[in-house]
Amino acid sequence: MKEITVIELKQKFNNKEDFQLIDVREQYEFDIAQIGGTLIPMGEIMDHIFEISRDKTVVIHCRSGKRSAGVIMALEQQHGFTNLYNLRGGILAYSDEVDISIPKY
Repeated sequence: MKEITVIELKQKFNNKEDFQLIDVREQYEFDIAQIGGTLIPMGEIMDHIFEISRDKTVVIHCRSGKRSAGVIMALEQQHGFTNLYNLRGGILAYSDEVDISIPKY
């Protein structure tokens, strides 16, 4: 599985790169802390396959990187995606390394 660090993600934001960011946490988690992107909770991801780009880099994240890794494995195995990247350490790492104003929970 391909991964991206929070520093690399921040560079993508800074460079205004064209990529898709998907948050697979639950709504209540999204309400606490977010770094942008589209919320598609893990349990609903398979119902939203056609909203996930196949033409550009897609970064998928959660709180710590575990749920997003599981989502990526399922999407790659069941639907043949090859452009997915897991955010290593999730939003917790983003808060630690990039933006300490993002709440940790």
